[in-house]
Amino acid sequence: MRISYTFRNMESSDAIKNYASEKIGKIQKYMRAPLHAEFTFSMERHLHRVDLNLTGDGHQYAGHGQSEDMYATIDQVVDKIDRQVRDTKATENDRRRHGGESLRRPED
Repeated sequence: MRISYTFRNMESSDAIKNYASEKIGKIQKYMRAPLHAEFTFSMERHLHRVDLNLTGDGHQYAGHGQSEDMYATIDQVVDKIDRQVRDTKATENDRRRHGGESLRRPED
């Protein structure tokens, strides 16, 4: 798992990096291949903004969020990406399970 961090208009913090990598590590269990995550942390007036681009298993996922608390924003963005990954995996599993079946019901 490769994670890159970019800080704009704010100082780099090891606590934020560790928190973000811990949160993104929970998404790795849904992936077969190692993922690559790119975090961009920025500060606009009093709002903290986090952009996350994630690549794994041949798919790309993106999410962003902003709030007054950086840790809450990280949680918000990781939850968005987690939902996208789960939806994609559910769709792929449905295709595998029902690939040969007809979508139409047989008429009586």
